Amino acid sequence: MLKETSSLFLTKAAVISVACMFGLTYSLSATLIALNLASMGLSETLIGANAAMHAVGVLAMVFILPRLSVFFGLRPVVLFSLLLSAFLLFLFPALPFYLLWFPLRVLLGAASEALFVLSETWLNELSSEATRGRTMGAYTASLSAGFALGPLILSIIGAEGFAPYLTGTCLSVLAAVLIMMPGVRAPALTKPTHDNPMAYLKLAPLSLAATALNASVETAGLTFLALYALSLGWAENQATGLMSIMMIGAIALQVPIGWLADKIDRQRLVGILAGLSALGALIWPLVLQSQAATYAILFVWGGAFVGIYTIMLAIVGSRFKGGDLVGIYATMGLMWGGGALLGPLLAGLSMQITLHGLPWFIAAICFAFMVMTFRLRT
Repeated sequence: MLKETSSLFLTKAAVISVACMFGLTYSLSATLIALNLASMGLSETLIGANAAMHAVGVLAMVFILPRLSVFFGLRPVVLFSLLLSAFLLFLFPALPFYLLWFPLRVLLGAASEALFVLSETWLNELSSEATRGRTMGAYTASLSAGFALGPLILSIIGAEGFAPYLTGTCLSVLAAVLIMMPGVRAPALTKPTHDNPMAYLKLAPLSLAATALNASVETAGLTFLALYALSLGWAENQATGLMSIMMIGAIALQVPIGWLADKIDRQRLVGILAGLSALGALIWPLVLQSQAATYAILFVWGGAFVGIYTIMLAIVGSRFKGGDLVGIYATMGLMWGGGALLGPLLAGLSMQITLHGLPWFIAAICFAFMVMTFRLRT
């Protein structure tokens, strides 16, 4: 019994580290590449188009990932994706030609999709219903920690040269080492009931919409929040650290939100958090004039917004099991890719139209999602 408990703890720790690496790879590449492309003189539209290539890799992977995972096994696919992410992060500064960064971004998106879908599936299969909300809260806290580490790395060592990319490479290799530990065990994966991920759109529309919302806002924020702060007069090292403040709030608040989701109606809580996220984004232009107010608002806002996704993970884990859980997470990956594709493009266009286009865009889609929570069931 003690050995089994120890193995379960080690497995959960390893899977949570994979979630952290997914967040790190995503946030580090999004912010770092955006700043590097801006220094090359590219427009915000082209920067957004490059960010959208990450989503292209995600979309391509969604349709083949369930089959790959069943054929090769969950752990080998996760391990390969971590090592591929490490190699790709090293290649960006080694190939300083912006046109080559488009296909590299596609491959990075494909590797990230595997980490995203399979880590969620892996951890949910190990969770009990009584504590699922708290378990997924710990998962999204780790995910948010990864998102926070990317901008934090940039604020400490800067966005120039090999150093930030090499840091991401080393951390991805470290996560791969944890996955290779003998005590880590992976559940056997079965084929989903539906081969076409689109079939799940009718089964869980609100959960899938929440995934698209999360991807749109996080991708847009990671790509443009630092640039938005720079346009308002912030120094570069302070601007790149803003996303970390937001993610620290997400880390700190996810387990309490997950605990609350285990106690009250989850869909009602989702609607409340979406409304708070919309209102919070609307006041960004005001609070960004004050450093202290900015840190406080972004801390709370990050926790509330990421909480939407935490609750949806618990809802999906309650409704779907086995092969269908893999299928729904793959479909969530599809929606993530769609949101990540549209988010930076629409945010970049909004910022070209108006100085405060980023917060207005975020507020609009959060409000639209809040309305959906009153019309749809998960």
